[in-house]
Amino acid sequence: MELRLTVNGVARVLDVRPHATLLGVLRDSLFLTGTKRGCDEGECGACTVLVDGSAVDSCIVAALSVNGSRVDTVEGLAGRYGDLDGLQRGFVQTGAVQCGFCTPGFLMTLTAFMSENPDPNADELRTAIAGNICRCTGYSQIIEAARSAAANTPK
Repeated sequence: MELRLTVNGVARVLDVRPHATLLGVLRDSLFLTGTKRGCDEGECGACTVLVDGSAVDSCIVAALSVNGSRVDTVEGLAGRYGDLDGLQRGFVQTGAVQCGFCTPGFLMTLTAFMSENPDPNADELRTAIAGNICRCTGYSQIIEAARSAAANTPK
């Protein structure tokens, strides 16, 4: 079936199977492997992407349900010349990246959240990332990275 969407600002037309997931399309058809396959049940947040600005677990989203939508993945966060956005810089500076498997999901979740709440406090950030699991950092560096990004973003 035909799927039309805009991924990271680029219009795409794909032929997909009726039961394909958005995660499968992103990874297997578009080769955007920054979006990770974790639990395949919408529980870990590793596959989080933005659909029309809202964070979703792409492993449980039917690809055809986002026909005509704008999809943003972690590959789309960096600038045109590969310069990191403020949140990505915050992750690097605070050591919020350990093994890196969960990082894309956290970045996309926080990108969506901080677009609505550009100066969140630590408790708001903890609530925002409740659907993302990390086994390495203990979350404090992730909160620190987001707070650093918020502090360094012009208001």
